[in-house]
Amino acid sequence: MADETYVVVGGGLAGGKAAEILREEGFDGEIVLVTAEDRPPYERPVLSKGFLLGSDPVESAYVHEASWWDAHDITVRTRTTATGLRLDDRLVELADGTTLGYDKLLLATGSWPRRLDVPGADLDGVLYLRTMPEAERIKGILDAGGPLVIIGAGWIGLEVAAAARTHDVPVTILETADLPLQRVLGDRVAEVFAALHRKHGVDLRLGTGVAEIRGDAGVTSVVTTDGDEIPAAAVVVGIGATPQCEWALAAGLAGEGGIDTDASMRTSDPAVWAAGDIAAAEKPRLGRRVRVEHWAMANDSGPVAARSMLGQDVTYDKLPFFYTDQYDLGMEYVGAVSDPATADVVVRGNADPSAGPLAFHAFWLDDGIVGAAMHVNMWDDGLEPLKALVGTRVDPARLADTDVPLTDLATG
Repeated sequence: MADETYVVVGGGLAGGKAAEILREEGFDGEIVLVTAEDRPPYERPVLSKGFLLGSDPVESAYVHEASWWDAHDITVRTRTTATGLRLDDRLVELADGTTLGYDKLLLATGSWPRRLDVPGADLDGVLYLRTMPEAERIKGILDAGGPLVIIGAGWIGLEVAAAARTHDVPVTILETADLPLQRVLGDRVAEVFAALHRKHGVDLRLGTGVAEIRGDAGVTSVVTTDGDEIPAAAVVVGIGATPQCEWALAAGLAGEGGIDTDASMRTSDPAVWAAGDIAAAEKPRLGRRVRVEHWAMANDSGPVAARSMLGQDVTYDKLPFFYTDQYDLGMEYVGAVSDPATADVVVRGNADPSAGPLAFHAFWLDDGIVGAAMHVNMWDDGLEPLKALVGTRVDPARLADTDVPLTDLATG
């Protein structure tokens, strides 16, 4: 394979780990990694967690230090954007009008924040959190004392809010849904996050949207759909993300929204793989295709794709996983349910922030079968017993009983 060229498009964790594994597994051909950013690959969770909290330097997000890529003979082409594919010719089209040939191609372009569409959304100080420069700008706002308005009570919005309140910055969150994380967790567990943030002084306004952002050169206030005007030194928008793969789908790869892959991350084209946020991967254990925009997907699917590119018999059948840290809440979640709003939710332990330290498990059941499970601050039990329960039938009454060990719960 010394005369072959493998191209990786995407400078996030999935692309960076894939390039690393290609070399680690002995590939001695040319590797070219293309990234639209001005720096080598890095991962995203540090940006909304440790960096904004002040516990981790922004540099800790890099997959490897800059010199590592040269030392491993991997060409990293920064400030280079892919715009199209010619599958029959095995060419990646670039924004500057040139093309890049490949023998095998990995697409790991990730997702991009959805943009806010209201008057004033283009003012200086309306910020999104996806890149290092954006994180550095938000950190500067926190250090200056705010006040901060956050639009959207998803993971990004809540993690930024927690970091801001840790810095004693006044925070208002505007969310059009009835609860934060409602579409992800369902009402029962979403209520925990609402209570948690209010306990820490967040002005959480639910069922409320944005009518306008005001300011001259920069943001000075946000006007809600209720007509209230809220002072703001900056606005952080977290209203979801869009997978960056339209150009690849337009070239003929199968998929809708994301790029369809099999369990080895191979797409409908035999020379193209996909990993990370954009990959809608077959999950044999779940019996369906799943696309997940979380760290674990990037961290794990990139290496699987790399090994598959090398001809190894590999599958990515790990359960979807994500985590968050907000104030004194540390959470891990594993599994997937098609609709958290209709699943039966069972909670065991203390899920009331006003009743003492949070420490509980939560389970989402479809017809008595555990589809997903999470723990909050239950570190002694850890994640493994929860993984073992996903896909099993349980007795809900025993599941809620803290006297019944997790290991004794499965009934079939």
